[in-house]
Amino acid sequence: MKNSQPSQSTPTPAASAEQLLRRLEWTVLRRLDGLLQGDYRTLLRGAGMDLADLREYQHHDDVRHIDWNVTARLQQPHVRVFTEDREMSAWFLLDLSPSMDFGSSEQRKRNVSAEFVAVLARMLTRHGNRVGAMLYGSGVDAVIPARGGRHHVLHLLHTLQARPESTVLGATRLHELLESAANLVRRRSTVFVVSDFITEPGWEKPLGQLARRHEVVAVRLLDPLELDLPDLGLIPIRDAETGEQLLVDTHDAGFRKRFARIAAQREAELRQSLARAGVDTLELSTDDNLVDAIMRFTDLRKRRSRTSGAARGALPAHLKHAA
Repeated sequence: MKNSQPSQSTPTPAASAEQLLRRLEWTVLRRLDGLLQGDYRTLLRGAGMDLADLREYQHHDDVRHIDWNVTARLQQPHVRVFTEDREMSAWFLLDLSPSMDFGSSEQRKRNVSAEFVAVLARMLTRHGNRVGAMLYGSGVDAVIPARGGRHHVLHLLHTLQARPESTVLGATRLHELLESAANLVRRRSTVFVVSDFITEPGWEKPLGQLARRHEVVAVRLLDPLELDLPDLGLIPIRDAETGEQLLVDTHDAGFRKRFARIAAQREAELRQSLARAGVDTLELSTDDNLVDAIMRFTDLRKRRSRTSGAARGALPAHLKHAA
């Protein structure tokens, strides 16, 4: 009689999540620890500020922190001194619609998304922060409350791995995910919108509204074949969102040029829309190295932090003489 129990060589979903997280901790997080040298807060900022003290204004101070009541009383400019609340919450808004199952090589966009979430969530929870997630398939169908700890990261990763591929056809409505997040996430947080942004129009406005309340990062997933088609001859192409199938001749140079032109136009429009919404953007390809991608993003955040810091420190001309 055959043993009806599963083979021990086949990992359970929970074991698979543990194996993936352990691999990422050794191959990605250890490298990031050495490269960032503990400066994880370049990526993520605290949620609030507490008033700690008052002192006389100095040339490099932010004029927005001047306490005008104290200044008028003492006849000398004084500023408020704040301590930053280092504890924060991060939310991952995860687009798991059918187009996220595409990948032209070993990695699919969905796999890259899961690895990115696992790495960022573990970075955060190691420093006492909390992470939560909202999952979108054909609609917002799951919410994982914000909690801390490695066990919680494993739970999040297991949920993503155990989730079956979406079989419901239809266009993605990313605005539904963004609007749901605006209603659910009340406390100021860092929000990662992880999506390929292949969606119906109408997501730009709710993304901008979310960015006015939270620190929002758009993590845009893409695959090289979505930008440029090689000469593969006559191949069938299926739209993952609608199920529509076409037979296209990629040997036709004119067709490949038209495809690349349309893809480039969509790229430019998408980047403009994200910039108008006021969010930072990390582009993550299925052929990317995750460490390199996060370091690119870290460098961008450092440059922007220095730029904004210089702008805040500049004293308006009409106040220079008063100071």
